[in-house]
Amino acid sequence: MLVREELEKLERESLSPRATLSVNTRGRKREEEMCDIRPVFARDRDRIVHSKAFRRLKDKTQVFLNPEGDHYRTRLTHTLEVSQIARTIAKALKMNEELVEAIALGHDLGHTPFGHAGERALDEVCPLGFEHNEQSVRVVDVLERDGEGLNLTEEVRDGILNHQMKSMPYTLEGRIVRLSDKLAYIHHDMDDAIRARVLTDKDVPEEIGRILGYTTKERLDTLIHNIVATSRDADDILMEPEVEHAMISMRNFMFERVYQNPVVKAEESKAEALIRTLYSYYSEDADRLPEEYKKLMDKGDSVERVACDFIASMTDHFAIATYEELYIPKSWHG
Repeated sequence: MLVREELEKLERESLSPRATLSVNTRGRKREEEMCDIRPVFARDRDRIVHSKAFRRLKDKTQVFLNPEGDHYRTRLTHTLEVSQIARTIAKALKMNEELVEAIALGHDLGHTPFGHAGERALDEVCPLGFEHNEQSVRVVDVLERDGEGLNLTEEVRDGILNHQMKSMPYTLEGRIVRLSDKLAYIHHDMDDAIRARVLTDKDVPEEIGRILGYTTKERLDTLIHNIVATSRDADDILMEPEVEHAMISMRNFMFERVYQNPVVKAEESKAEALIRTLYSYYSEDADRLPEEYKKLMDKGDSVERVACDFIASMTDHFAIATYEELYIPKSWHG
C-alpha cells in the first residue's frame, strides 16, 4: 500500500463524519498524477508554502504601515496565526487539518502592499474592481509558476475565495478558517495597538470584557473554546449568540479605535495615492509592464487586470522603490 493510501485510510478512521476527506475531493481544474506520499490537501499546502506569493507576505503591511519595531505583525505572521488558530479548532473537532492549513496559508496570497489601504485604492481606480480574496484565487490559478498556477483542489480554492464574512465556504474546514481569520486579527491587532500605545486592555468596554475576557490572551482563549464547544455536535462552525455578539462588538471597537484611528492611519492616504499613481502608469501603457505580465495579455487578460496583478504582487518596499524610481528626481552624478 502506498503511503498516501495509508494516510487516507487514517483519515477515514479518525476524522469526524462531517470532515472533508482527501479521497472525496472535487478535484483539480487540470487532472494530474497523484503523489505517492501526500494526500491532495497536504500537497496543496506544500505548493502554497513554496510559492513566491507566500514569501512576499513577509514584507506586506498588516495594520501598522512600515512600523519601526521588530515585533509588529506582517501579512505573513497574520497568515501563520490564522493557520495556528484554525488547526487548533480543526484538531479539537476532528476536521481535516491539512485542508484547514492549506486554506489558511493561502487565504491572503493576493493581498496588496499597504494592507487594506492598497486594496481600497486598486478597487477605486480599476474599472474591473479589486478584492483581495478574488485576487488570491487568481494567484493560485494563474499567476504562480509563470502563468500556469498551482492547480489546487476545489476545496482549497473555495476556502480561499470565501474567507471573508460576506460569503461562506461549503466545507466546514473552510468555515473554520473564515472564523479563525477574524479571531486572529482581532487578537493580534489589539496586541499591536497596545504595543504602539494606541490602546490598553483597560480601554475595552466592560460589556465585551465581561463575556470575552479582559486581556488579549483571555479573549482569544474564550473564542476558541466557545467555537469548539458549540460546534462539536453541530453541522456548522458556530459560536454561542452572546459570544458572537461580543466578538462583533470587539471588531467594531477595533474599527473605531484602531483601523480608523487618524494617528494609526496618518500615512494611509499617501499609500493610496502611491498605488493609484502606479496603476495609472502601468494601465496606460502595457509596454511598461514586465514581460511575464505582458504574457497574460496574450492569453486574453486586459491591461487593467494585469496592471492590478503586478501592483498587488508588490511588497511595500518594492512599491515605494518603484514609485521613487519613476517619480522622484535623482541627484546628478556628473
